Amino acid sequence: MFGITDIVTYTLAVVVLILLPGPNSMFCMAVAGQYGVKTARRAIAGTFLGNGTLITASALGAGSLLKAYPFLFDGIKLAGGCYLAYIGLKLILGAWQNWHNGKPVEEIRIHSPHVFKKALTIALLNPKGLLFFPSMMVQFVDISYPHPLVSFLILGLIFQTVSLIYLNAMAPMADRISRWAAHYRKTGAAGKGGVGALFLAFAAKLWTAAAS
Repeated sequence: MFGITDIVTYTLAVVVLILLPGPNSMFCMAVAGQYGVKTARRAIAGTFLGNGTLITASALGAGSLLKAYPFLFDGIKLAGGCYLAYIGLKLILGAWQNWHNGKPVEEIRIHSPHVFKKALTIALLNPKGLLFFPSMMVQFVDISYPHPLVSFLILGLIFQTVSLIYLNAMAPMADRISRWAAHYRKTGAAGKGGVGALFLAFAAKLWTAAAS
């Protein structure tokens, strides 16, 4: 239907992929832990818009453009890595301050009006999506279907729906864990530092890919 060959297998693959931690999901969980579910929904909205933009661009051929001009791909990866490293270092610095004296550092706080923009930026500066989405989706598109763009957009909508359900389910859990950790200062600081380290790992992965 609509040129999609195996929608069940595709959906299962999407579920598995979304369950794997990534920079966007970790950012949304970090926001939920720091500000609560209501503010986290802004980050989720930014992620949704960013991924939707990449999916649409992929369907329109932006992935092919990056393949044709690798320097563009590498440039975006370097910029994305720098941005993720910036967020990771801020989280680690905040964790260090909390561990030693429990006093939050003003620079560490992500002001809630900026949460949407930060989540959107993280999504858009991950150029792998422009290559990942078409390379995965094309496996489930019937090449004889006369309107492949429709097939890609439907597959993208499935991805977005699963992602939205997952993030909205995880945000309350992150909020509850944060409230619990607030009673144990060093535990909370260790958790924040761990999230920061993950962001640095994501950044290093982008930089390594750009250098290869």
